[in-house]
Amino acid sequence: MSVRELVVLGTASQVPTRHRNHNGYLLRWDGEGLLFDPGEGTQRQMLRAGVAAHDLNRICVTHFHGDHSLGLAGVVQRINLDRVPHEISAHYPASGQCFFDRLRYATAYRETVALTEAPVDADGIVAVTDAYTLEARRLSHPVESYGYRLVEPDGRRMLPERLAAHGIKGPDVGRLQREGSYDGISLADVSEVRRGQRFAFVMDTRLCDGVHALAEGCDLLVIESTFLDEDTDLATEHGHLTAGQAAAVAREAGVRHLVLTHFSQRYTDPPGTSRTESGGEFERQARAAGFEGELTVAHDLLRVPVPKRR
Repeated sequence: MSVRELVVLGTASQVPTRHRNHNGYLLRWDGEGLLFDPGEGTQRQMLRAGVAAHDLNRICVTHFHGDHSLGLAGVVQRINLDRVPHEISAHYPASGQCFFDRLRYATAYRETVALTEAPVDADGIVAVTDAYTLEARRLSHPVESYGYRLVEPDGRRMLPERLAAHGIKGPDVGRLQREGSYDGISLADVSEVRRGQRFAFVMDTRLCDGVHALAEGCDLLVIESTFLDEDTDLATEHGHLTAGQAAAVAREAGVRHLVLTHFSQRYTDPPGTSRTESGGEFERQARAAGFEGELTVAHDLLRVPVPKRR
């Protein structure tokens, strides 16, 4: 059974808190797992969330600040300890190669797994599979940073009424799908385009073109909202977004489900730190910015399903 969901492993910016671990996010996309920004403690959070090293196929690092990458050493060693049988690819800013090398070989261990290094040095496509295309876009932060966007290819949805009108049924439907035509009837005659799903992961950044390009038309957008709107000057100075800014981006991009995360420890009443709490002021400011879609203020160990296709 295919599963498409986001597993939130950590939601704290800069330092972990009593309620929040460093960053860490796993996207389950059918049979693949993409791990984004493994901060300190990610390996333990994976255990708590029921995520195994065998679930990983890609590791995507946005930038090399510690809250987004310090857990890489433990994750890489766990992959090797568990002898993951398939290749794993790692994507990260090429300018941070020295940091990746240090984290990959932080201590002695036995390498047993093929870990393919695929550094990113420009906007564009970084991986193509039958199931999706993975893109990267440059963001605006004091160190080089990239966001990631996963795009599923468009498919086709069969229309029962048109199939019936043309007398096509049973095994002939499958033949039409495989071959593109049957008995003079084309696939376009009895189906319509089914838009592929889109997911984006946007971490530390000011507002910039890359943010908008990544968010455009997403079914699920995971985006940092480190600060509240009253701290906009701080956000701009340090290369971050506010709740209102993140929500405005989602509104303009037509996002269906918005996930806010990466919260500053300066707020003593952290939003959504349990399954029963609301997102508090972060949620209120996001709604005030006009976002009307589904909204989640993330907490650790939360699971967020990718919205079903329209």
